[in-house]
Amino acid sequence: MAQVKVAVEDIKESLKEVYDPEIPVNLVDLGLIYDIAVDESNKVDVIMTLTSPGCGMGAYIAQQAEWAISAVAGVEDVHVEITFDPPWSPDYITEDGKKTLGVD
Repeated sequence: MAQVKVAVEDIKESLKEVYDPEIPVNLVDLGLIYDIAVDESNKVDVIMTLTSPGCGMGAYIAQQAEWAISAVAGVEDVHVEITFDPPWSPDYITEDGKKTLGVD
């Protein structure tokens, strides 16, 4: 039986369940997810950032992201990489994130 490829959209939806503990917005709407790649064996690689290089919750947030992705049906392996290039900016917050924060 052929393996069904995991969709990037499914990964993105799973990441919408993960929040920065200091900000009431999920990782996707906060603009922390830079790239999601799924290979032919359903290994998922995510490149993400944090709101600040000094964020003490970075390892916790990355672990939560990994667990959320691992729960998606069909995912075989997950690797989450944190980068600060480019540095995060509030400009990356989605319209939904801005609504949640009450900003325009």
